[in-house]
Amino acid sequence: MTHRSLSIRRAHPLAPAPLLPALALLAACGASGPAEPAPLTEEARAAVTDKAGAPREQLAREVDDLFALEGLGETRAVVVMANGELAAERYGEGYDADTRFVSWSMAKTVTAVMIGMLVADGLLGLDAPAPVELWQRPGDPRSAITLRHLLQMRSGLRHTESGDPPYESSEVRMLFLDGRDDMAKWAEEQPLEAEPGEYFEYSSNTTVILADIAADALTGSDDPETRRKAVADFLEARLFAPLEMASMVPEFDASGTLIGGSLMHATARDWARFGEFLRRKGRAPGGEQLVPSRWVEEMVTPSPASPHYGLQTWLNRPVEGLEFPHPLFPDRASQDLFALIGHMGQYVLVAPDRRLTMVRLGHSNGEERRAMLQQAADVIELYPER
Repeated sequence: MTHRSLSIRRAHPLAPAPLLPALALLAACGASGPAEPAPLTEEARAAVTDKAGAPREQLAREVDDLFALEGLGETRAVVVMANGELAAERYGEGYDADTRFVSWSMAKTVTAVMIGMLVADGLLGLDAPAPVELWQRPGDPRSAITLRHLLQMRSGLRHTESGDPPYESSEVRMLFLDGRDDMAKWAEEQPLEAEPGEYFEYSSNTTVILADIAADALTGSDDPETRRKAVADFLEARLFAPLEMASMVPEFDASGTLIGGSLMHATARDWARFGEFLRRKGRAPGGEQLVPSRWVEEMVTPSPASPHYGLQTWLNRPVEGLEFPHPLFPDRASQDLFALIGHMGQYVLVAPDRRLTMVRLGHSNGEERRAMLQQAADVIELYPER
């Protein structure tokens, strides 16, 4: 953290006498410099490994601040991977290395990798019309929606992520109300509200459509269990097992569609493994290329409708005129940094130029998340750009 010394102006000779003792006291405090930070606890020191890749004392303190400082919300897990090695790992009370944490929207980036594998296999085309049967009827304007449009959240469909009251949210209606038994069908039935490709509108419904397209590419069956098994087996064989992400548990709806926009569960270490996989441009630790490197490059390429978003992945790119605060910190880190971001403060931050992946999982409201991200940036800045 940055500490600022107190600067005091010299007292004016005509200053009222009652102020002079107070000014003298303040000047004396300022002369002594900033207060020494409190000693680190054993728990804070133990969180940092001998492969920290940064000054261990500073790293321990910055990670400790994520758990101890007020105004950041509740931090439940932090994992830092530096140069491919475990640099730091710490958990809040009631959580440990075996706890599975819900992804919320971090799942979207996993879904994008699955789509990339299917494109590489020749089963899908990135710039071809999205293979949604409902949209292919003669005269349906939704037939102009491509897979790229869906991946970049610019389909033009009437999907409103947040609503007031909440039950007016497209996400809430799809997940919990009239769409819950067949989420993709509900999402795909929505009409256009803009030309495909014209505007960016973040939408969990869109990612469920991508998950439905993946299931259809893997099996022609409408049987829910067959669909579920086809996608689960594909993810396990092609992604989770090679990355040794043994804790990963994806959820499916009653129709067998992966809830690919919000519901996957894994340990903090496994979320870090996934971040490292993306940092290595799709390679497993042993060197096996699980998805083409050019696909990962596409994932972190800015969309023409949203410079801070790629393919289901958030980018640390500055954007003018945002309606809400930037979801990352382009003033604190390179534009190469990208992230998985989930509801209420789930983050996998990947900084390729620093050979770094950082996971922060917990519970923070909007104001707390902004403060927490500044603290996360303090951790990242301990590592030099390469």
